[in-house]
Amino acid sequence: MIAKIKSQQTLKKQVKLKGVGLHTGEQILMVLNPAPENTGIQFVRTDLDPQVEIPALANFVTLTDRGTTIEKEGVKIQTTEHLLAALFAAEISNCIIEINGSEIPIMDGSSKPFSDAIEKAGIESQEEEQEVFVVQEVIEHTDAETGSEILILPSDDTSFNVMIDFQTKVLGTQNAYLQKLEDFSKEIAPARTFSFLHELEMLLENGLIKGGDLNNAIVYVDKPLEESNMKKLKEAFGRKSIAVKPNGILDNLTLNFPNEAARHKLLDVLGDLSLIGIPTRAKIIASKPGHKTNTTFAKKVASIISELKRKDVPQIDFSKDPVKDVN
Repeated sequence: MIAKIKSQQTLKKQVKLKGVGLHTGEQILMVLNPAPENTGIQFVRTDLDPQVEIPALANFVTLTDRGTTIEKEGVKIQTTEHLLAALFAAEISNCIIEINGSEIPIMDGSSKPFSDAIEKAGIESQEEEQEVFVVQEVIEHTDAETGSEILILPSDDTSFNVMIDFQTKVLGTQNAYLQKLEDFSKEIAPARTFSFLHELEMLLENGLIKGGDLNNAIVYVDKPLEESNMKKLKEAFGRKSIAVKPNGILDNLTLNFPNEAARHKLLDVLGDLSLIGIPTRAKIIASKPGHKTNTTFAKKVASIISELKRKDVPQIDFSKDPVKDVN
């Protein structure tokens, strides 16, 4: 069911953020702008002439490897999920995001800088009501290849429950919960992205994390850290020494939460599902989620919403006298 049960919202004022793109290494300036009602979340590539607008909608997703990329007319915005999660949790309906590059800045690898910026700008209610998808039956999706599963259940409130299991001793099985969206900034936003050592080495060898450093990702050491690899890591990140902590992560960071990896995966789920296009009132449960599963599910739900809207036509009683005739 599609219901209008609250007001649309936008930012009270413009806010600017600067940072580096994780994969491109580019210095990025990003500006979050208040937007009129019914604008939705729109990205604008200001470095192009003419500028290109890309809606934050699931049908524009083209890549889900190491992040969620949306694309229009060959123009991309990479690593959208951390920013979108912050906007969704703050219940921002309308925002124009100007960006002078192809990638959202990685910042510290979490949503916290974005949540903080939104809080600083302030939130303003608008006149127009916000459409909400009120889930009335179970909707699910399973990726047979990865075993990832995501489903939404009818609920009076919106909540998230995520389980991860990478079948490694260093990380193990973890769970994370978000019972209320208003708890996002404290409980989920500070959870940083993570990688396993073997993935990090592969990405470095292929030049795929040019903007990475040891301050924006937790690195789980799932294999012996050989001296040759240690040397490469020190060179890549400009550090004189690197060691492994007793809890199995590199000594670059201290965990914000014992289950930080699961909380970050919940963050990703929230950001990816924001691409549905309207808020969803439901209990969302995800097991071993990934960007591919998340965005495939977002497309499925968006399609269901589109079909509901198509069928939602006004009922007409043809036995009654017409309000107007042909004249």
